[in-house]
Amino acid sequence: MTDSIAAVSLHGVTKRFGEDVVAVDDVDLEIRDGEFFSLLGPSGCGKTTTLRMIAGLEFPTDGSIEIYGEEMGISPPNKRPVNTVFQSYALFPHMNVEDNIGFGLRMQKIDPAEIRTKVGEAIELVQMTGMEKRRPNALSGGQQQRVALARALVNRPKVLLLDEPLGALDLKLRQTMQLELKDIQSEVGISFVYVTHDQEEALTMSDRIAVMNEGRMEQVGRSEDIYDSPGSLFVAGFVGDMCFLTAEVVEAGAVRLSGGEIVRARTSDAAGTSVTLALRPEMLHLYAEASEAPSGRNAVKGSIARSVFNGGTMFYEVDIGAGGSFDVRVENKPSMRRWDMGDSVVVDFHPEAATALAQ
Repeated sequence: MTDSIAAVSLHGVTKRFGEDVVAVDDVDLEIRDGEFFSLLGPSGCGKTTTLRMIAGLEFPTDGSIEIYGEEMGISPPNKRPVNTVFQSYALFPHMNVEDNIGFGLRMQKIDPAEIRTKVGEAIELVQMTGMEKRRPNALSGGQQQRVALARALVNRPKVLLLDEPLGALDLKLRQTMQLELKDIQSEVGISFVYVTHDQEEALTMSDRIAVMNEGRMEQVGRSEDIYDSPGSLFVAGFVGDMCFLTAEVVEAGAVRLSGGEIVRARTSDAAGTSVTLALRPEMLHLYAEASEAPSGRNAVKGSIARSVFNGGTMFYEVDIGAGGSFDVRVENKPSMRRWDMGDSVVVDFHPEAATALAQ
């Protein structure tokens, strides 16, 4: 990746449909050269509309879009240095794999020998060697998606746009394809802009993520920053599992839970501010006594209100009275202590694992 020029830049981009619907609301965004960038959010948040505007399938009502410094204006898709992969593979059923992949090159009147070379490279890139003569109806869903990807990459666009391309695949295949897509992106070295509502998908593949909500960018950052340091209640609740507790800021770095317990947490709000304390269940630990917990951490007393076996993990709900309850996820291993309903426990967590967010 280089810092010289952004692959895609959005400046004050707004998209309205009619008078009442604002699908994208005053978005500023820069996608870097050579990065895997995901637009993440629930249905209707504006992520697909944003992608379609980059592709030239929709045009902004206000604002501008640049691709590698060139203002796109109302340039149609075929005049933009991008290609798009959709959830529906849109393969030609009467064409075999290599003909599907080479279709766009043939439309450009490229020399047949060059087409064969480029198609062969694309087939090898997506691991479809040996299947060149098969038609789409003889391919699995994952294989069809590979062909669609190869067709989009064969002429090496400057930016590849992907609109929930793995949504039609089953869970295990989707997880496999996530890793393959990231490997392919690293190999070709071009910018991928990926739309998904699947948080795990975005976290697994992305260099950076933009979390969208109601047409706006809630937070843009690296996967680990989005997960570890959510910037709003919406991001905290949408990305990964989260435990929420009502609290009030006591002083810098300390909050009081509604049950009266004072715990240390990440907060920059003024004393007296009502906040919501957000904690990841896997960052919490259980002990029988506070003395068993490591020093320098928070320790809150409670009792087991619910336990759920989830295979690799155990989930516990810990009631702390008027202060609410903690959701705790513990790795399931032979040395792990099991807790029963009603057991008295201490919930232990590091101050850096607790983020106080404005309500």
